This record gives sequence, structure tokens and C-alpha cells, in this order.
Amino acid sequence: MSEAIKQEMRPGEDLAYSTALKDLDPSNSLLWPKEEFWPIFDRLRNEAPLHYCPSGWQSEDRTNDAPDIGGYWSVTRYEDIMAIDTDHKRFSSEPAIVLPDPSEDFELPMFIAMDQPKHDVQRKTVAPIMAPMSLAEMSKLIRERTQYVLDAVPIDEEFDWVDVVSIELTTMMLATLFDFPFEERRKLTRWSDVATAGPETGIVESEEQRRAELMECVQYFMGLWQERQGKDGGDLITMLANGEETKDMDTMEYLGNLILLIVGGNDTTRNSMTASVYGSSLFPAEWEKVKANRDLIPNTVAEIIRWQTPLAYMRRTALEDVEMHGKTIKKGDKVAMWYVAGNRDERKFENPNDLIFDRENARNHISFGFGIHRCFGNRLAELQLQILWDEMLKRFSKIEVVGEPERNVSSFVKGYTKMTVIARAK
Repeated sequence: MSEAIKQEMRPGEDLAYSTALKDLDPSNSLLWPKEEFWPIFDRLRNEAPLHYCPSGWQSEDRTNDAPDIGGYWSVTRYEDIMAIDTDHKRFSSEPAIVLPDPSEDFELPMFIAMDQPKHDVQRKTVAPIMAPMSLAEMSKLIRERTQYVLDAVPIDEEFDWVDVVSIELTTMMLATLFDFPFEERRKLTRWSDVATAGPETGIVESEEQRRAELMECVQYFMGLWQERQGKDGGDLITMLANGEETKDMDTMEYLGNLILLIVGGNDTTRNSMTASVYGSSLFPAEWEKVKANRDLIPNTVAEIIRWQTPLAYMRRTALEDVEMHGKTIKKGDKVAMWYVAGNRDERKFENPNDLIFDRENARNHISFGFGIHRCFGNRLAELQLQILWDEMLKRFSKIEVVGEPERNVSSFVKGYTKMTVIARAK
């Protein structure tokens, strides 16, 4: 292959098509910072929509204390993902929603990784915080904070959008949901990053360090739990501490649910906030489109979430043998539903790699999952993003991205660690 042709190809295209189909492994976290996985998913959707990888990346290159991945199936077409995500009788969320199995000495039960009925009763305990009346009350606070943060950004000067805007806004929101000490809210950001980190990410140096920091997290939250037992309150900790189905959970289950709520409330919104600006820089006509028609903001947010797909996949485990595309998923096999691939399936979305703010079926994205495990905070995430877009368009003629953003070393959390921008006033 000539160098000229290679330069015209997307990152990872040579790898995707020169590697034997059986050896393709999208779980390789090192493919993700430069987005070298896109051609792999293109090939899998077209040539092997149900694909078995006999040995996941971490199982070959793991450190001694890192969890093993082993073999797993990849599902990459939209309709197939929908079928599995809503089939709770044949596919289980236990024991984990990520490919590595839980370590026997550090299991973290959480309701998203539970089946019915326990999943339903634990989710019901915290669901009131996302009720329409609760969201309506939070809307004013979200707007005030968004205005405060955006009013403070420098004009015509470089700054890191991830740190100054995306992290700050989502961490403020998390602190409110937990009624967490506001001045210490950046602890939540750190714990969110650590929860999904591996030794290869640059966030932690070892699994031992990761576990130690997570134990610091649960010890901190145990103090909040004890303070709020027997008291009324609308925050998540008070709900968990006094809920009939959650008040007796042990320390590790408490930590598991904390991680679920922290990561769920942080990564989806944080990375979609960054993608809003990054995507608009790649498709500048779309910024102009929504600037001219503010009624497009809700659809714009849905399209950003589709295009970004902040959590790349969810795992299921087969409860029985299942036939699909002429192959058999055996009972006990792991299945990765690659939401990120389904959201770019040309069978469902026309020109799927393009960001199109008036896309008619943008709301059909699968970034929040479907079925009983659909993200229970999806409405809050959409509300935060809609307010952000409204306030950005009031203040800025455009936001220029300087160079390529830096991205997570992760095949689970698809996000950004740094993005330099320049905001231009209207």
C-alpha cells in the first residue's frame, strides 16, 4: 500500500483490513486515543456482525493484578444490539457490565449489573431524584451555574474546555445530587476517573492504587451515610441510607452503587459537553444551523449524544445458547454490545459519521441503552446539555478547537481528557 493512499485513510484503516478477521479486538484500549477503532467496527458490521474474539486485549497484556477479559462476542449492528439489550430472559447483566470479570477479592455489586427483581427495587429507590418535578426544580440551578461558568471563560484566549467547562459543570451537578460538600467536589471527578481506569491509562499506576483510592471514596461516603440515616432528604445518599431495599447494603455494594452513580452522572454529560464543541468545529455549518434556529437545540443534543456515544459498550452474559447470524453464543459467553458501533450503523443512520443537527432520527440513538437498564439519568443529562447549548449560543459567535483533543485510554469510557479552545464573543 502506497504512503499516499495510507495518508488518505482514516486512522486504523490499515490495521482493520490487514489483520485477519478472527484477530480483530476492539477492546484494545490503545486503539481509542486516536480513534483507530472506527474502521474495525465498519468491517465487523459488514463482514462479521457477530464476531468472536478468543482472547481480549487485557488477557494478553494484563498486569498480574488486573482482571482478565478472556474471549467475548462483539455485536455491532444497531438492530442486533437492540434485540440483546431488551432480551433480559436470555442475556444477563450479572456479574458485570464491563468485559473483565469482577475480582473475587474486590467485587462491586451495583444495580445496573443486577437482574430483576433486585435491579428494579434498588433503581426504584433513587428514581425520584429524576422525576419531572425534581428536574424542573433543578433546571434553574443548572442554568445559573452554566451562566456563571461560561461568563468566567476568557475571550480570545486559549483554555482547556474539558477542565474549565465540562468537568466543572458536571461535578457541580454531582455534588448537588449527593448533597456533597461543594468545596470538595473535585474528589468526585477523581473517583469517577479512577473507577474506570486501568494501569495503562496514566490515571493510576496499579490496580492496588485504584482499589486504595476507591476505598477512600467509600469511607468518605460512609460518613455521609451515617449522618443521614433516619433523616429526610432528596439527595441520593439520603435515599440509599433510608430506602427499605438499600439501607442494609454492605460496604462493597454501597461502593458499587456509588461508582455507578458517579460515573453515570459524570462521564456521559462531561464528554457530551466536550463533544458539543469538538463536533461543531468539525462540522461548522451545524453550529450556524442551530444558531439560526434555537428550536433545534433538543435535537442537536440528541445528535451529539449519538455521535459521541460516551460509554462505548455494555456487556451481557448469555443465560442459554443463542443463535445469531448463523453462529451460536454459548451459555456463559460474554457479549459486548458496542453502542458506539450501533450509533454509526449506516443501516439505521444515513451518513452516520456526520454530525447533522436536524437529523430526523437522532433520538433513536442507543447511547443510553434500552430496556430495564436504560440510563435512569438520561433526562438530566439532556437538560444540562440543552441549557449549555442555549447559553453558549447567547455568548459566543463560535468556539475554535486548537489542535486535536486528548482522549481517554479506554474502550469503555469514550471521552476527552483535554481540549484547548478559543471562545469568540458575539
